[in-house]
Amino acid sequence: MGLYDTDIAATDMKGEQFNFSSCRGNILLIVNTASKCGFTPQLKGLQTLHDNLKDEGVLVFGFPCNQFKNQDPAGNEEILGFCQLNYGVSFKMFQKIEVNGPGRHPLYKYLIEENIEEKRKDIEWNFEKFLIDRDGNVIKRYRSMKKPKSIEKDIRSLMV
Repeated sequence: MGLYDTDIAATDMKGEQFNFSSCRGNILLIVNTASKCGFTPQLKGLQTLHDNLKDEGVLVFGFPCNQFKNQDPAGNEEILGFCQLNYGVSFKMFQKIEVNGPGRHPLYKYLIEENIEEKRKDIEWNFEKFLIDRDGNVIKRYRSMKKPKSIEKDIRSLMV
């Protein structure tokens, strides 16, 4: 069962519930973000992917998380403002969540359990990325060091 066949939802920065079943037919890149991390400049690369591929059904979704060395302690409004002001982020951002532990958001529970390559392994750091195909299947997981530009080839392979 793919993500689009579930009732998993998350709250976006506007405070609205967003159900992932509405993404059917799109390719997703889901990223746990942080504003005060050495990888934070990846927001620019994520925005570039969004700009270049959004018209082809590719959606980038950011999920702020403060579980790694307190690198995103601000409130949701401040986080969104920071991302927009410093990196021009216009891709969809969601309210801060937990990606590990007993408070793990259902989306990340799903992503970790359905990841073919590394089943059930916790998120290790900020800016881990999950690539989801048009049917909602978890295709690949990328560690924090993997730059967004280097993922574009994998995304394009799903567009055919």
